[in-house]
Amino acid sequence: MMQTRIGALQSTVDRIRVKIVDPYNKIVSRTAQLAKLQAACDLLRRIIRILYLSKRLQGQLQGGSREITKAAQSLNELDYLSQGIDLSGIEVIENDLLFIARARLEVENQAKRLLEQGVETQNPTQVGTALQVFHNLGTLKDTIANVVDGYCTVLEENIKNALDIKVLTQPSQTVTRGGPGRAAMPTPGNTAAFRAALWTNMEKLMDQICAACGQVQHLQKVLAKKRDPVSHVCFIEEIVKDGQSDILYKFWTAVTQTLSSQFQSATDSSMFLKQAFEGEYPKLLRLYNDLWKRLQQYSQNIQRNFNTSGTTDLFAELQQMEEDAQDIFMQKNEDYDPEKALKDSLQQYEAAYLSKSLSRLFDPINLVFPPGGRNPPSSDELDSIIKTIASELNVAAVDPDLSLAVAKNVAKTIQLYGVKSEQLLSTQGDASQVIGPLTEGQRRNVAVVNSLYKLHQAVLKVITSQSSFPAAAEQTITTALKAVHDLMGSAVQPLLNSVGDSVEAIIITMHQEDFSGSLSSSGKPDVPCSLYMKELQGFIARVMSDYFRHFECFDFVFDNTEAMAQRAIELFIRNASLIRPLGEGGKMRLAADFAQMELAVAPLCRRVSDLGKSYRQLRSFRPLLFQTSEHIASSPALGEVIPFSIILQFLFTRAPPELKSPFQRAEWSIARYSQWLDDHPSEKDRLALIRGALEAYVQSVRTREGKEFAPVYPIMVQLLQKAMSTLQ
Repeated sequence: MMQTRIGALQSTVDRIRVKIVDPYNKIVSRTAQLAKLQAACDLLRRIIRILYLSKRLQGQLQGGSREITKAAQSLNELDYLSQGIDLSGIEVIENDLLFIARARLEVENQAKRLLEQGVETQNPTQVGTALQVFHNLGTLKDTIANVVDGYCTVLEENIKNALDIKVLTQPSQTVTRGGPGRAAMPTPGNTAAFRAALWTNMEKLMDQICAACGQVQHLQKVLAKKRDPVSHVCFIEEIVKDGQSDILYKFWTAVTQTLSSQFQSATDSSMFLKQAFEGEYPKLLRLYNDLWKRLQQYSQNIQRNFNTSGTTDLFAELQQMEEDAQDIFMQKNEDYDPEKALKDSLQQYEAAYLSKSLSRLFDPINLVFPPGGRNPPSSDELDSIIKTIASELNVAAVDPDLSLAVAKNVAKTIQLYGVKSEQLLSTQGDASQVIGPLTEGQRRNVAVVNSLYKLHQAVLKVITSQSSFPAAAEQTITTALKAVHDLMGSAVQPLLNSVGDSVEAIIITMHQEDFSGSLSSSGKPDVPCSLYMKELQGFIARVMSDYFRHFECFDFVFDNTEAMAQRAIELFIRNASLIRPLGEGGKMRLAADFAQMELAVAPLCRRVSDLGKSYRQLRSFRPLLFQTSEHIASSPALGEVIPFSIILQFLFTRAPPELKSPFQRAEWSIARYSQWLDDHPSEKDRLALIRGALEAYVQSVRTREGKEFAPVYPIMVQLLQKAMSTLQ
């Protein structure tokens, strides 16, 4: 029973299998046929398209450069049709595939020639056409990279050739052949020819670098403006995507690095090259500066070139951006300075040149200041120093930075001259004596000051003769010259101090003379001026004749002696206001002294009227001698020209002895009081001392139970109050 049922089930399964398997097998067979049919159809479509494109390509190739971009599009589509399928062995397109391969090579070569020609002639239309071809072929990025690398390779070879010592010394090598392993170097008589050949090569090299940079700039400009007419993608975006830098930056970085490495290796292997670049560094720097200016000028003019070249439809495709990005030659990035990158290859030569420049500046100074020497340089020796300074500055004028560096060397030179001169100065006691004739130390000091003055004036003349001298460089040298001027002042200061002390000592002797006399019957003083004034006039005249006339720097001397004249007038007025008692005859003689004081200080200045406020005080005080106390108190000169403290001191002379002057109340000598006034220039302090004297007088009157004050006292109190109010 069980067997029967199993058999029935088996037969049922067999029937079902027959009904399923046969249709399945047929489906598999039909599916395979369909797939092959579809593959055959796809292949046929490709073949048809290839045949069509091949025929169209033939026509496009016959159109020449005008149809080259369309030919590139056709080739690009043909490449797409050939992807992922093996077309070999198909006889119907075998010849077409060979033609397509040759056509692609021809189009690539034609585009390369067009690109080279367009870049060389700066024709944006040709360059744009070539770039469109490479974009259509899908090789734009690789082509641009190869072009830039090609420029870098050519320039590297040009740099090597320009610095090749064997080429530079070729004329001498043809005459005398060196032995094996012998280094190439110029013969002694051929050094000039070697230098001339070197600088000719350097000029050619700068021209080659400039030309290559111009071509790469032009290429980048077209890349930045050209867009694909279909996708509207800017070509420069294709180049710089994936985080790559723009081609001009990449090219410039490669060029500057090559310059640095090639210059380094060339000068390391040849002492003659090193000496040439170090010794004539300004010439090398000028070439670099000229190159940089030409690159910047080209960047400014490139847009104009675009606007004036190419009027075809293709140029219309070079769409203007809202703002054209400036290339690296027109703007300095915070992270990268292209000019500095260019000049980095010169740093070692600049350092060596500046070191030698400093030696050339120091040598003549060390020569004219021998160890143990006691005399400053002669005029001829100083001229030699100035010529060296002028020469160094003139040679460095090719570059502002170099001018500044050399100016710092000149400043060091001036400082060295000052140090050497300072060592010659006499600081002994005889250097400041004003009793006898010039001592040897004083003569030497005069000679040193004259020498410093000549240096100061000569260097100033050199600076002013420099055209377009950098302000920083001028300031550097001017600061050094100020130190020279200060040294001149230090050299004459002891003599000035001694003269000033003597003048003060003479003026203070006026208190030893009697000014209490009454007016003579004639109404005129017995003598034209006092004895101290005669002594003062004679002393000042002798000082100017014996000591100061030997200085050649008249303006410098007068700048110092005018200050001494102002001080002398100040002391004269101060002491004149303290004379007590002062009679009518004394007033006449003192008035004559005021007139003679102008003559006394005249030798110390260009014009007495140039003394300013001191001169006005001298002129304004004299009339006050004969005015009443009331008139003096209302004088317009009061406060503005003559200080209140001076007038108040003078009014003490018109008071009775009981109203003591401030120095009398303090029991000081006039010399000590004068010193106190010098130590307390503030008018407030001086008025406070005078107030103390007036208050002491009031106290003394009250003590003796006096019934009235001196007539001048209220006027003095009124003046004191007015003076104090002006200070608030």
